[in-house]
Amino acid sequence: MTTAHGKVSAAALALLLTASASALGAGSAAAAGNTVQLPVLSTRLDADAACAAGSSVRATDLPWEQVSLQLTRTWPFASGAGVTVGVVDTGVSSSAPTLKGRVTAVGDAGTDCVGHGTFVAGLIGAAVADGVRFAGVAQQARILAVRGSDARGAVTAERVADGIRAAVDGGAKVVTVSAALAANTPALRSAVALAAKKDVLVIAAAVPDAPTTATSATDSPPARDYYPAADDGVLSVLDVDVDGKRPTGAYTTDSAAIAAPGDGVVGIGPAKNGHYIGSGASLAAGFVAGAAALVRSVHPDLTAAQTASLLRSSAYPADVPRLDPYAAVTSVLTGASAPAAAPASPVRLPADKAAGPLRRALWPASAGLAVIIAVVWLGLILPRGRRLGWKPSVRTEGAENTVAVEPAEPAVPAGAGTPLEG
Repeated sequence: MTTAHGKVSAAALALLLTASASALGAGSAAAAGNTVQLPVLSTRLDADAACAAGSSVRATDLPWEQVSLQLTRTWPFASGAGVTVGVVDTGVSSSAPTLKGRVTAVGDAGTDCVGHGTFVAGLIGAAVADGVRFAGVAQQARILAVRGSDARGAVTAERVADGIRAAVDGGAKVVTVSAALAANTPALRSAVALAAKKDVLVIAAAVPDAPTTATSATDSPPARDYYPAADDGVLSVLDVDVDGKRPTGAYTTDSAAIAAPGDGVVGIGPAKNGHYIGSGASLAAGFVAGAAALVRSVHPDLTAAQTASLLRSSAYPADVPRLDPYAAVTSVLTGASAPAAAPASPVRLPADKAAGPLRRALWPASAGLAVIIAVVWLGLILPRGRRLGWKPSVRTEGAENTVAVEPAEPAVPAGAGTPLEG
């Protein structure tokens, strides 16, 4: 899909929109650039439909969504290493080439008849393949495949709740849920509460994927909440197109926390090296889950709630803030997004064990030096005083201050002295 340094050409945009519209019900869609026809991703299969066989058609150009998310700027700073992301969906094919060796499955979730879970997992962490520029957000993250539906994509609240619990118990630090259910249940609330208790960030599609009958904005159902996205502690995600707008006829809600690319995006299939094209909030949630894995890999001390807060506070300002993985990963942590610091300990210098003996040794030396100085002073000053006729001072009677005076010559008694000559 062709872009030019973050700007999509008019022709590419037209092709993207055509691809998005085709994804709502046609059998193929055009990837921008060299007019590559990609098969459309399914979210559910009919009972008699064949399983997804994989695609042989590859989209070799850079997808618009990777440009929009600035992923090439982000990857030098974080890779998702050390973080496991649980994908609660239709399963994740453990044989998908760009995920090979990084998928762990709960039960039989390592197979994916529908292909939707594998597509989402690829958005999160697919590696780069030769000759292809598509890649997942967190290419070194591990994937925990968990079924949140039956093998053909049918979902229930009970299955989704069990999937969240299995992902938490399986060691995931981030969990993405593709289902958006009209009703909340105690089982869903309990599963979300368990995740919060275990410090696991749950990310979920804020609305169901676009209805196949939508033809205009007036066909959009009224805004409402969907679950588990609307539960407390869940980071709910809306999908936007290349212009940052909601797709025509999409479901809406007033409670979404963040938005990400989700209209006409490229992804992998359960087999082969080719690609599919798909649309929906469930795919946008995959991008956010990948970004969360990047954040938790580079800031492992952040809690799940702090990670969600950082993703939102660093997002591009809009009616629903748009995901910015680069800003999230490189942000300087302050306030609520910063991990709690341990109280500072007072600095204590080590005791100088030699100080006592040294002080005791210096006292005699100091006393001896004082004696030498006194002797030298007396030897110089006293002889000089004698030569100058120095005499001790006396105190004048009645004077307020001591004044040095010379003693008076002895008085001559009357009649005493030299005899007068007669």
